[in-house]
Amino acid sequence: MKLGTLCAAAGLACPPAHAGSDVTALVTDSRQTAPGSLFICIAGLHTDGHTYIGEALRRGARCVLVQSGRAGALPDGVCRLEAVDTRRACARLYNAFYGNPCARLKFIGVTGTNGKTTVTHMLRAILEAALCRCGLIGTVGCESAGRRLDARASDPLANMTTPDPPELYRMLAEMADDGVEYVLMEATSHALALGKLEPIAFEAGVFTNLTPDHLDFHGTMEAYAGAKAGLFRKCRLSVVNLDDGFADRMLAASAGRTVTCSQSRADADYRAEAVRLTGQSGVEYALCSARARLHLRCPVPGRFTVMNSMQAAACALELGVGAPAVKAALGALSGVRGRMERLKLGVEADFEVIIDYAHTPDALEKLLRTARDCCGAGQRVTVLFGCGGDRDPGKRPMMGRVAERYADAVIVTSDNSRGEDPQAIISGILSGMASPGAVTVIPDRREAIRYAVLHARPGDLLLLAGKGHEEYEINRSGRARFSEREIVMRALEERGRASTGRDNTDP
Repeated sequence: MKLGTLCAAAGLACPPAHAGSDVTALVTDSRQTAPGSLFICIAGLHTDGHTYIGEALRRGARCVLVQSGRAGALPDGVCRLEAVDTRRACARLYNAFYGNPCARLKFIGVTGTNGKTTVTHMLRAILEAALCRCGLIGTVGCESAGRRLDARASDPLANMTTPDPPELYRMLAEMADDGVEYVLMEATSHALALGKLEPIAFEAGVFTNLTPDHLDFHGTMEAYAGAKAGLFRKCRLSVVNLDDGFADRMLAASAGRTVTCSQSRADADYRAEAVRLTGQSGVEYALCSARARLHLRCPVPGRFTVMNSMQAAACALELGVGAPAVKAALGALSGVRGRMERLKLGVEADFEVIIDYAHTPDALEKLLRTARDCCGAGQRVTVLFGCGGDRDPGKRPMMGRVAERYADAVIVTSDNSRGEDPQAIISGILSGMASPGAVTVIPDRREAIRYAVLHARPGDLLLLAGKGHEEYEINRSGRARFSEREIVMRALEERGRASTGRDNTDP
């Protein structure tokens, strides 16, 4: 692509002498630079791309984008581009380089601390029931019209819900070529704050809720809310959970039409009435608004399913989807991998295991309360969880308090300890508990799961919280494959052998 064409599409000034130069690739990592590349300098969280300009030039870059006021003169023949914010310019450049896929797609963004994955999957189910081709970008993965896309993170240890621009806009181009109409995207606070979504205009945005998380990055809840609110300045329609304390912040930021949802307030545009929690069978309620009154059923258990499904339904109805598609899709929803996922243990198992992604105090509390709603009289709830390393330490004691309050038995272990000492993280969790001596502590998560399975009592409900869909574990040694489902099944086999006397191993 000609540099002049690329700059014009990305809204950057291009020196006329270089407008006819060919750009063969865009790179943000100097090690990936090749002849003909445009090197984009990003001042990152841990390193600054401006310090690697020399290496990029030695590898063949002939054009460099720098932040205004940064970096000195470049050698003769090298084109210098400038932007006030190179992160946002980076997103615009990648969108332009891949043929502006944003112009060929309709976007629905979902933001909030919890519920993003579930709401995007609900919306996809509804839109597909209305015969729309859909793409999906989120925590569980990225898909284009049912085809799985490869999202390669630049950091192999990253757990990235919204991919960085090099991958994001490449995948959006694939979706556009696949004939996708709607892209359902989890819009994280990081992605919004760092300008990853700069060139995207959203048909609709959904705000689920806001509870403490990512404060290691944002610093305060106000800054966290401010990042989330950035989505609604880019939306033609905003669907807001009026029951959340930060609803007014999102409504004030909304640039387009607003629609509110509530389980308790009569002034909301969409209300859930006659709510019935039917345990493992899910929820039923009447969705009431000025334009519709629908009896909805969703087989995903938990009170939070009411708001999640109500927002998905309201968003779809406001975009013109018919009520029959909404009812049919939500009624047939099979759930989301790693979200209240009940493992199939076989007929001989005398206890149950649920895997869930809950990794914040609010999510853990909702998981445990939902488990209580699904339990029969006398059924014991055991929760196994940890907290991520190098991430917001303030939530660790809070999660300890929640687990102690709502579970009958607690097993504290590791969960992506990254560069931290697992025992230090565990100590932070235990510091929030009134009776830490009653807690079982097993730092090795694999051994902790084995212990939980081997010690489960008949009728127990075992909750494995924190990893959900993840199939890896990150510690100081790096990232390694780690499947909780496989570990549970192996421990279940061991439990079976022990019960028949073929294996008397002491767990």
